Amino acid sequence: MRPIPTGPRPPGPRPQRLRITFAKTEPMRFTSNLDVQTALERMFRRAQLPVLHTQGYNPRTKLHIAAALPLGVTGRAEVADVWLEHPMDVQQVRRKLERAQPPGLRVLHVEEVPLDEPALQNQVRAAEYEVRFLEPVMDLTERVARVMAAEHLHRPKPGKRGGTYDLRPLIEALEVLPQRVNEPAPRLWMRLRAEPGATGRPDEVLDALGLPWEIARVERTRLIWSKP
Repeated sequence: MRPIPTGPRPPGPRPQRLRITFAKTEPMRFTSNLDVQTALERMFRRAQLPVLHTQGYNPRTKLHIAAALPLGVTGRAEVADVWLEHPMDVQQVRRKLERAQPPGLRVLHVEEVPLDEPALQNQVRAAEYEVRFLEPVMDLTERVARVMAAEHLHRPKPGKRGGTYDLRPLIEALEVLPQRVNEPAPRLWMRLRAEPGATGRPDEVLDALGLPWEIARVERTRLIWSKP
């Protein structure tokens, strides 16, 4: 009879943390953040990636999205981290994901990042948005100037608890872009703080400008990270 090993079990393969940059496009404009996460998980399954899962009664793919997109907003370069059970070639992963991506999600880049890097949510400092208008907008430059000159912009807090918050410190920059051919109005660009407990929303900025959300198409173009 062969002796039963009594020493410690050899370590398994080292997990891998991958950072995926993807676009959330028009078909998913009204898809909630939770449903985007579910779509990503399904994409990983279709791509047959060896993803790690959380512990507990309802294990989920170990996946962290950097910053939730407001409903009705598309994203040009969204970022998510996913953990694999063992290392894979990042280009192979990208090819697999490109073949498995659903309508409305487009994989742009895949890279490996250190396992001990801080959580994505703790690294986001601000976000940039571009607004395209569906109809003419009067006095856009003057509206922007009034908002940027304001010392405070008190807004009602979302939810049922009531109260107000000051939107003005959350607006880092707000500019009118040149009008493009075949568009009824100039575009608007904004950079808003995106930190825990201090996140600016583009719909609130448009409301402060006196512009209805329904005439705008908003895209988050970039996430800005805190310096290491």
